[in-house]
Amino acid sequence: MFTNQVFQVQTSILLQWSRLVRQTSFSNVLFKKPFSTTCALCGKTRRMQKKSEISEKKLTRYFVDYRRVRFVAGSGGKGACTFHSEPRKEWGGPDGGNGGDGGSITLKVDRQVKSLSAVSAIYLGVDGEGGGSKNCYGRNGKATYISVPAGTIVKELGAQVADLSMHSQEFVVAHGGLGGKGNRFFLTNENRAPMTATPGEKGQERVLQLELRTMAHAGLVGFPNAGKSSLLRAISNAKPAVAAYPFTTLNPHVGIVQYRDYEQVAVADIPGLIQGAHLNRGLGVSFLRHIERCRFLLFVLDLSSPEPWVQLEHLRFELDQYEPGLSQRPQVIVANKLDLPQAQENLEALRGQVSQRVIPVSALTGQNTEELILHLRELYDGYMQTGNCSSGQSLLTW
Repeated sequence: MFTNQVFQVQTSILLQWSRLVRQTSFSNVLFKKPFSTTCALCGKTRRMQKKSEISEKKLTRYFVDYRRVRFVAGSGGKGACTFHSEPRKEWGGPDGGNGGDGGSITLKVDRQVKSLSAVSAIYLGVDGEGGGSKNCYGRNGKATYISVPAGTIVKELGAQVADLSMHSQEFVVAHGGLGGKGNRFFLTNENRAPMTATPGEKGQERVLQLELRTMAHAGLVGFPNAGKSSLLRAISNAKPAVAAYPFTTLNPHVGIVQYRDYEQVAVADIPGLIQGAHLNRGLGVSFLRHIERCRFLLFVLDLSSPEPWVQLEHLRFELDQYEPGLSQRPQVIVANKLDLPQAQENLEALRGQVSQRVIPVSALTGQNTEELILHLRELYDGYMQTGNCSSGQSLLTW
């Protein structure tokens, strides 16, 4: 009787369990093959994630052209004051070794680095190890190398101390301290048991200013919304942000103009200047210094304005106020927005006001950009023939 009741209970439990299994999805786990992510139906579809373009506003967080950095080199290790002693040789004499030198801090130009954003506010060098017994010298501190972009200017208290413009160029900004001397160093015939040991010297400490000046052959100079970014897109492979409002460009862009003979000319899009830029108005002096590296200038004027030659006068005035003679470099006047109404009338008036060559273009439609590219090559060839650029050395670093 008891056996029949147990059998009925077990049967009812099995029936309830089988009914529960059929109603749930656990049957796939218990009675079928394990779950597979490689199955086309079960696994998730893996799509190649397309890298989204960084907007101009987000790019400004990564582009840094000024840093104030404190450098503290490593200190030297102290010398040891010990005496050699072993069985049957109790008076072995002094055997204290010298300490190691502190590690120096060096700036090194890397053409792959484009900004000072990776440079920290403070750098501490590696200290040298102290000397030991048995005439063991301490290990020197490892040197610290900081990668900076080409075109970095190093200043101290406003005075320029270094100009880093070539790839792999190095400049020691802080020298490590010398290691201390052990008592073995002071052994003489008069003093056979010196007790003197010197500590290591402290490393050099300096506060320097790092400024990045864009290195390019030509620079596009103009007022905001003159079409400089659109023109750079039309003649080179650069893709700066373009919009119908002023100050679209917030940091310099450099594009490369390719020629059939494999020659390359770097053109920099300098952010727009306004009247009073030399007094740090608008984007200010922080971007005027990028024009210093340009060997020739392209003044971009807006033909939609009624008097475009007035823009040219203001631009030359701002450049000369920042650096005397800066506006006298080899140049060409680029009259942009030729496709707009009244552009032809303003172009004729501009040619009557200036004596330099005027190249009318339309960055939007690409009209007459070939003439600008050919004249750009003429300016580049003239610059190379003057001997300002030595053989094997070029300003093209971007």
